[in-house]
Amino acid sequence: MDEVILITGGTRGIGAATALLAARRGYRICINYQADTHAAQRTLDQVRELGAEAIAVQADVSSEEQVQRLYQQVDAELGPLRALVNNAGTVGPRARLDEMSQARLWHLMQTNVIGPMLCAKHALLRMSTRHGGRGGAIVNVSSAAARLGSPGEYVDYAASKGAMDTFTLGLAKEVAGEGVRVNSVRPGYIYTEFHRLSGDAQRVSKLAPGIPMGRGGQPEEVAEAIIWLLSEQASYATGTFVDLAGGR
Repeated sequence: MDEVILITGGTRGIGAATALLAARRGYRICINYQADTHAAQRTLDQVRELGAEAIAVQADVSSEEQVQRLYQQVDAELGPLRALVNNAGTVGPRARLDEMSQARLWHLMQTNVIGPMLCAKHALLRMSTRHGGRGGAIVNVSSAAARLGSPGEYVDYAASKGAMDTFTLGLAKEVAGEGVRVNSVRPGYIYTEFHRLSGDAQRVSKLAPGIPMGRGGQPEEVAEAIIWLLSEQASYATGTFVDLAGGR
């Protein structure tokens, strides 16, 4: 394949699973991470063991200056970008809205909404035929929370993912004639370390009996959908949402 993919938040969970699958499919890979150098190096070593050309780049995607530096490094070391996975995100401890601080809300929206928009902006400057690119594909990692609202847990997170769903629909239509497809996956309860951020690392196991399929999902199952949406097999899909929530 020999195409370049950028995966934000690519060091663990869904991001790492997507990087590993992309390596198996022949992509050249940039793994973006915010702070955990050890996890980034571990994932980088794993994709390189699979034979992929890959780099890991530290950048806070909520800062446009850092996003620009990230893309410049991808340009210089891997070549023209063809695929973006907007996976980086955060969540706060379980709380009601009337217990949430303004600082928490600002941080979450900067990371979960502004960050993916900035990454998509700079991807389009490289992919869109309007800017001399050869086309490409973007997949935004949303959440079933965008549909369910997450009352009593984290309505702020759910709202941020609802914003991403609207962004996916609008951007897909905006650039459909410029060779760029924009789609989304909406995972439900997936076994990843992400749940530690909400204060309950065992959350998926506890809630699994209430899922129609009776189990939580694996990050590899989400990765399969992401890579499919990026591929030519999904060439007529844009503005599309793939729900991966076990029937929820």
